[in-house]
This record gives sequence, C-alpha cells and structure tokens, in this order.
Amino acid sequence: MGILYVVPTPVGNLEDMTFRAVKVLKEADLVLAEDTRTSGVLLKHYGISNHLMSHHKFNEHGTSAAVVQRLLGGDTVALISDAGTPGISDPGFFLVREAVRAGVEVQCLPGPTAFVPALVASGLPCDRFVFEGFLPQKKGRQTRLEALASETRTMVFYESPFRLCKLIGQLADVFGGERAACVCREISKLHEESVRGTLAELAAHFAAVPPRGEIVVVVAGADEKESKTKIQ
Repeated sequence: MGILYVVPTPVGNLEDMTFRAVKVLKEADLVLAEDTRTSGVLLKHYGISNHLMSHHKFNEHGTSAAVVQRLLGGDTVALISDAGTPGISDPGFFLVREAVRAGVEVQCLPGPTAFVPALVASGLPCDRFVFEGFLPQKKGRQTRLEALASETRTMVFYESPFRLCKLIGQLADVFGGERAACVCREISKLHEESVRGTLAELAAHFAAVPPRGEIVVVVAGADEKESKTKIQ
C-alpha cells in the first residue's frame, strides 16, 4: 500500500521549502496540485519533473476515488496546494478523509502556513488562539462575528485585499474600535508588512493606503470582563 503525503509549499519565498519536502516530491509516483501552472514553477525551481495532476475544490470529489485506488495499489502520492499547507483554507481535507477511510497511511509534513508567522509576529497572545480562516461572504457572516464577540482567545482570519476594509469595519462594529489587532500581508515575500493598532486605527490606515497582496488579520480576544458582559 502506498502513502499519501501532504506537503506544505512556500507562501512566498521559494527557499522556505524543506529538504524533506523536496525529497518527497521527487520520489512520489504522482503529485496532485491545486493549479499545475503555479506548482509547475515551484517544481521546476527544484528540478522536480514528476507527473502533475490537477486536484482542486472543483474536481476533488471526482478525482479522489481514483487517487485512493492508486494508493491502495502501492503508489506514493504527494498533495500540494498553490501555497501553504493543503487543507488549511485550501483543498485537501476530502482526499485525506477518503484515504483514511480506506486505511491508507497519511503523513503531513511540517512546513509553511500563513497564519502561524502572522500570529507570532502580531505581538498578541499566541499561547491560545482560534483560526477562523475566511468568514462566510454573506449568509451567516454577521452571526459568526457576533458569536466571536465574547471569544477570549486571539482570533486569526484570512481575507482578500479587496475586502479587508469591509472586514475591519465589521470587526470594529461588533468587537469595538479599541480592540487591538494586526494586519499582516505578503508574508515571506519582498514587501512583507505587519501593521498593528486598534481596529479603528487600522480602518483609518487602510482606507488611506489600499492594501495589496495576501492578507492575514489577527485580532485580540475579549478580556474576561468584556466577555462576561457580552454573554449576559
């Protein structure tokens, strides 16, 4: 029986690949990629010429069964996404679940993911935190934000630069403009930046300086008194 390797890839700097990740990708019988064009650049950089197959959120339900059969037949398969760790706001969960159900061994390599460096660099408590990823765009968004108003752990969100100002405004409305936060963008890239302040200050900053690049928003949790007040 083969092994399904979940392989993190750089979120920015190509040098963030690990030696083990390169070795696994070189030795795999098949590499599943979210976008073969994007991943092709990475693999070419490391001299990897293994067969690439498209595997993304629009086709994973149709391709996973065949991949599991290959794993059961002894093939080694490596799963990568465009950037970061597959399964974290990227395709991957469905295939991993199906492989586990079929009794296939699954190994996830440690490696890059955007929210960890953003959380640590934010200056906010990172001993306990909750990862929210992308909030619902419409239905359920306000309900989710209100449910998080009393959350005492540091919160981490993903957002596109085009919707960042909207998100910060909504967070300020629900959590209060004085809540501390940090917006990290372009992590591990040339123009990496962390902007820290209150939600009100961040709203003013990004209204004047339109954000660009990949965005991670880290928000302080409610203090215990604030949390109890909102629960009541």
